[in-house]
Amino acid sequence: MQNRYLTATSAAGLSPQEIQRCIAESFSEYRGAKRILLIPPDISRGNAYAGPIVGFLRSFFHGADIELLPAIGTHTPMTKAEVKYMYGDIPMEKVHVHDWRLGTAKLGEVAGVGMPSIPVEVSTRILDPKYELVVSIGQVVPHEVAGFANYTKNVLVGCGGLGMINGSHYLGAMYGMERLMGRAKNPVRELYNYAAGRFLSELPLAYILTVTTPSPTGLRVEGVSIGQGDELFFRTAELSRAKNITVLPEPIHKAVVYLDETKFRTTWVGNKAIYRTRMALADAGELVIIAPGLHGCGEDAHNDLLIKKYGYRPAAEVVEAVRQDPDLAQNLAVAAHLIHGSSEGRFSVSYAPGHMTEETIRSLGYGCLPLTDTLAKYDIAALRDGFNEVNGERIFFVRDPALGLWTTAAKYNSHEEGGVACC
Repeated sequence: MQNRYLTATSAAGLSPQEIQRCIAESFSEYRGAKRILLIPPDISRGNAYAGPIVGFLRSFFHGADIELLPAIGTHTPMTKAEVKYMYGDIPMEKVHVHDWRLGTAKLGEVAGVGMPSIPVEVSTRILDPKYELVVSIGQVVPHEVAGFANYTKNVLVGCGGLGMINGSHYLGAMYGMERLMGRAKNPVRELYNYAAGRFLSELPLAYILTVTTPSPTGLRVEGVSIGQGDELFFRTAELSRAKNITVLPEPIHKAVVYLDETKFRTTWVGNKAIYRTRMALADAGELVIIAPGLHGCGEDAHNDLLIKKYGYRPAAEVVEAVRQDPDLAQNLAVAAHLIHGSSEGRFSVSYAPGHMTEETIRSLGYGCLPLTDTLAKYDIAALRDGFNEVNGERIFFVRDPALGLWTTAAKYNSHEEGGVACC
């Protein structure tokens, strides 16, 4: 398969016709495939433009038996309504739920990443030889665990097992999320790419990667990359770096982030509000998170209990808790999440939740604001992305933290990009 890179040349972004034509050209050699597995994102990654892409593929491979395995990782399985909203009228019996605890097969291990060997496990469905083509679909955007999201992470974590999910997330937390975010070369990405190259190279696996940005009229597709190999990812990450990272001349003293209730229902996903703005927030700054859909912490029931047991704490305290608590030590992705969700005491975080009590929010280590009053103070419809004046107060507003990374030049340039050998 020849790699193809489609980049927008107009302010409107790529048109559906341009993307559909690129897909047709890219998959022409697979036109006769009869059994196809698509690996798209779930509802929490609605910015990927994956819905239309799935529709294009279903149209191109008309008559083929096409199945979906949403890359949910440890997230809550998609509901029928969510599937219909994102992927149209595909029959639900063709949409499979990834079981990250029991539905994977171990392919091997990766050592030499500064941690014990990390198992490489993926969904048994991906390994089924009946599929003539497997297509992973997703958005490349700055990410708190992998530097940039998607590509091999979509398969090894989104459709992976407990060992890889735990090991890679904790590796990233120990390396430091502010050293990772917005950097394509780092130890976690090297782990994913090495493991995929060693253990998945015989699969009929291709990738469709997107870069998107917000616009007044909706989502704008800045680029689509289709093909295979690490170059596909690194070239797409460069485009994301240019389009999805906002470098501010000075730190933000107060940020207000809105979490759309259809996508952000737990702190596991909603804490992107913290991850993606932390490098822009001033010392002693304030972050207000408006979360009308928030009802819990973890997407998984056991993870939810562990998060509520410990709350979001500085890294040193979480590392000590891992030493003391075998349960947390067996769930290192949760430990990493607790570290990521802490400001390390550098700035304050307050949630205005829709369905969680003040007692629970405060027990997590956050401040709590009444949702109704906060929405009355900050009119979401009237605010624009970036700096606003609200009743004499200067705030920085982010409508969707999943679409980018906000930082200062001093923070972003304080670390050099680089990985470590993982083999």
